[in-house]
Amino acid sequence: MAARTSPTERQKRLGAELRKMRTSAGMSAEFAAGLLAIDRGRLSHIETGVRAIDADRVRTLACNCGCTDKEYVDALIDMAQPRQRGWWERYRGSLPAGLLDIAELEAGATRMRSAHSVHIPGMLQTSDHALAVFRVVVPPLPEHEIALRLAHRMERQQVLEGASPPEYVGIVHEAALRMQFGGRNVARAQLQHLLALSERDHISLLVIPFAAGAFPGAGQTVNYAEGPVAGLDTVQIDSTHGPEFLYADAQLAKYRAHLDWMERIALPPEASRDFIHDIARQI
Repeated sequence: MAARTSPTERQKRLGAELRKMRTSAGMSAEFAAGLLAIDRGRLSHIETGVRAIDADRVRTLACNCGCTDKEYVDALIDMAQPRQRGWWERYRGSLPAGLLDIAELEAGATRMRSAHSVHIPGMLQTSDHALAVFRVVVPPLPEHEIALRLAHRMERQQVLEGASPPEYVGIVHEAALRMQFGGRNVARAQLQHLLALSERDHISLLVIPFAAGAFPGAGQTVNYAEGPVAGLDTVQIDSTHGPEFLYADAQLAKYRAHLDWMERIALPPEASRDFIHDIARQI
């Protein structure tokens, strides 16, 4: 099987999990390669996501590494299966790969939590608000890329539609609610959109008011996607050079603690809706 030129985050994550399983068991790369009847170079490519691995080899490695967590192994086998092209693949080559990885991450999440201090979560933005955000990117984006990014963001939101959408918890700071991207009319429409979404059973919108004071991770956008099993959760954070994906155990624990802290100091859902209503009336 030919090597991939640019593995997706899902493929890299599978490789990272297999390597973690191997090293946790104290198994050398040479021994694992022999066990799987492949050469050392191919194993290295599998562990970096550059090459695929079949389900039987995943089972063999898990068995010999003493991994008895059936749900975890089954989830790895599912990750190893060839996938049908997701809708985001239409944008490959036209948008940065990281944006496509975000969409794939969201599509596979069983539950999502996000925290935003200055921006409204992308999953909850109106098209006019999103357009205003894309127009203040440095360096400026060409019009055709703005149109592509806008279409991509609107399609991402479809994961919250349908018969069985994942639970979504959005933690939004008061600063983000008061930022008037696109002007007063766009800002007011955005707040009304948030209120409408917050009425849905699977969406919880929690507001952190200025009065709540300091909290960890205050300046950072955090998206926490829960996987099919706890060990396959992923944190995605934004940076000036694109999205970053984190999944080391210590990193996951840190961001879970951050989000738990934010939820504790945020207003409850009903009070958050009243708070947003008040800001909308002031604009």
